[in-house]
Amino acid sequence: MTTISPRKILLIEDNLAEARLLQEFIKLTKSQKFSLCHVQRLGEGINKLDNEKYDIILLDLTLPDSEGLSSIPKLIEKDPSISIIVLTNTNDEELAIEAVREGAQDYLVKRHVNPDELVRSCRYAIERKQCLEKLRVVNQTLETQIEKKTTELLKSQEINKLKSEFVTMLSHDIRNPLNTILLAAGLLQKYDEELTNDGRINHLQLIRKAIKNVSNLLDEASLIGKSDSGKLSYKPHILDLEKLCAELVEQAQLFAQEKCLNLIFTSSEHCFEFLGDETILKHIISNLLNNAIKYSIPGGTVLFELIKQEKDIILKFQDQGIGITEKDQKQLFQPFHRGENVGIIPGTGLGLTIVKQCVQDHGGDITVNSQIGVGSTFTVTLPIIT
Repeated sequence: MTTISPRKILLIEDNLAEARLLQEFIKLTKSQKFSLCHVQRLGEGINKLDNEKYDIILLDLTLPDSEGLSSIPKLIEKDPSISIIVLTNTNDEELAIEAVREGAQDYLVKRHVNPDELVRSCRYAIERKQCLEKLRVVNQTLETQIEKKTTELLKSQEINKLKSEFVTMLSHDIRNPLNTILLAAGLLQKYDEELTNDGRINHLQLIRKAIKNVSNLLDEASLIGKSDSGKLSYKPHILDLEKLCAELVEQAQLFAQEKCLNLIFTSSEHCFEFLGDETILKHIISNLLNNAIKYSIPGGTVLFELIKQEKDIILKFQDQGIGITEKDQKQLFQPFHRGENVGIIPGTGLGLTIVKQCVQDHGGDITVNSQIGVGSTFTVTLPIIT
């Protein structure tokens, strides 16, 4: 047979005679078991709540150390689940309503209290509090669900907006290099015999550069699509990172030479094995390397450093280019954001967004340090996984 634990009552009453009377009423009850603890001050009652759990508080509003109804929030703050019944000497309906508004469950006039009414009030107060607590939990659950659905809806709307902006921008940005290709090819075809060798080389270089721009745009579009569909997965394998970096630097040398830049690559170690995703690493390195060249001032130096530490590898890309304002640095990795000082330098504003996603997929971090007219340094930190 299950034993029902008695309901614990905390009586906060400074009048000893009235306290004894209420204690006698509790003893006379047979339909419900109660245990009662009596204190004479609000401070004592609050201290009791620090150490013990009570079901009900019988609270006198005229305690020497309280300020009437303001006592109720103090007790609720200590234990939000507790039921409070206010005891007063006056039958004041407005006071009763205010007490309930402050968080009390019931209101009793001392001179009208009898054992049955006291027990009934205690039982109903507990039931009301339990109902309110259930309602609070339901409301909190609903609020959480609504907030989650709202966030998902806003995210979906933002994604659709970004897709629309990307398609528009991609269409615009691809049209420019395609027009260059058509124009240069047309001139070669029409004036081939009249052009000098240098003239032909110049037109071919324009075509090659335009094709590279289209290729970069399509690469970004591909990565955006893979990231959105969850196909941009991290698939690590053992590779020679120093060799991979050297190959990518070699590929970027022609671009650097066109801008009369000195491209330097250094590595703290040679031929060291690294567990990583080659596709993701190639995109990180190529994008940051090309950015350093693209935003550099002709005649300057681009320094790419590969540094192996005990637990991490550092990829550092330093240029002597146009630099980035402090304001732009805060939004640099946001989709479609481009620095206010980039001028006519081409770009979609998606490259660094994709790079950051790739770095995060690799478990790493990327930071930027830049000064207008001095240059920028992008630092990628990737963990060494053993």
